[in-house]
Amino acid sequence: MSIAARKFLIGLILLLGAGAGIGWLYGHADWGLLAAALLALIWQARQLLSFERALRTGNFDDFRQGEGIWQQIFSRFRFEHERAVRRKKSYRTLLREIRKSTNAMPDGAVILDAGNQIIVCNRAAKELAGIKRKKDRGQRIDNILRDPGLGKLLRSGDYKSTIEIMSPVKDGDWLNCRIVPYGADQKLLLLRDVTERMRLAKMRRDFVANASHELRSPLTVISGYLEAIADDDNVPETWRKPLVQMRGQTARMRQIVGEMLELSRLESAGPMRSDKPFDVPALLESSREALGGHANTARITINVETDAQLRGKSAEIETVIINLLSNAIRHTPSDGEITMTWRSGEDGADLIFADTGEGIDPEHIPRLTERFFRVDRGRSRGDGGIGLGLAIVKHVLARHDAELSVTSEAGSGSEFRCHFPVERVVMTPAIGLSQNCNISVT
Repeated sequence: MSIAARKFLIGLILLLGAGAGIGWLYGHADWGLLAAALLALIWQARQLLSFERALRTGNFDDFRQGEGIWQQIFSRFRFEHERAVRRKKSYRTLLREIRKSTNAMPDGAVILDAGNQIIVCNRAAKELAGIKRKKDRGQRIDNILRDPGLGKLLRSGDYKSTIEIMSPVKDGDWLNCRIVPYGADQKLLLLRDVTERMRLAKMRRDFVANASHELRSPLTVISGYLEAIADDDNVPETWRKPLVQMRGQTARMRQIVGEMLELSRLESAGPMRSDKPFDVPALLESSREALGGHANTARITINVETDAQLRGKSAEIETVIINLLSNAIRHTPSDGEITMTWRSGEDGADLIFADTGEGIDPEHIPRLTERFFRVDRGRSRGDGGIGLGLAIVKHVLARHDAELSVTSEAGSGSEFRCHFPVERVVMTPAIGLSQNCNISVT
């Protein structure tokens, strides 16, 4: 307790005691105590009203001197007020510096509240996306940047993914959008001009597509001549082995060209909006029959846990199945096991490929869907794929609004899971567990 507070309490006690003593002399101690308490209350009320008037007018002359409780209150108030003024000035200076730094950024920055309404933005956001700091304050960002991908990103709360949208300001320009957490119940939308990168990517796709298309004709001619020469009985024996190798490499080149053309087509195509539903287990069975008939192939099991159908393009999903199954066969020994599972739930459906093969180091998993990426660089090209299969899988799944997730460890097998959203799944009446199809071959 401060000295002023102690003095105040001692003075109040003395006043009440004096009042009670005077009242006792006249035979009414209680009336004397009440009169003293009323006097103290009137005086404190007067001081309170004076302090309120001083707060209103800013004139504290009556409270600047002395050591009473009200002088102490004024001193504390003045200290807190001056500190608040200093802090406010410091915050304003800091805010000006932040605005200067954000306006100097080449990327757009838009602060959004919990309802995705614009709070503030920098100068680059106006130049890149046409957002006006004062006029558009309080507007929903998805009402200004009308792109379905951005709306989905805002709703998902995914702070790792980014999307590209067309610029609303200039035709042909592209913006990369990313959401990061910013303060309590706020988020920061970062906009970056990626027009040059998108143009280079388009040039690369066009070059690959054109080059692959131009290579098909000469490869067909070369393959035809090699087959004709191989069928000629007059070919010297010393040429037999080189011919076999040339035919093998020609077939490999034709496969590469075909997959590159398919990948270019998928990259240029948009989402698969709608199509007729098809039977996934039938595709699994046909793919197993096509790839699982060799003597050194691992045991393949098809596990069907639902009779749900998938809406999309069956030929493209069959490509996904063949690529993932052939990948599992290449990396699983003959005494191992590969399981293909089709199941559904409230959040959609999953197509799962699990094997007991050699597995993948976790550090390689993020790069599996890159073009021509192969985990084992030391393996000869003839022993493995060409590195385009998983890239094709990724683009086919993207066209069907699906996602690919990989779980694996070196030496412990791998699991490739294709998750399809509920909008792509056509549910039929549920079947009992006794009706589940579990097909196996050894």
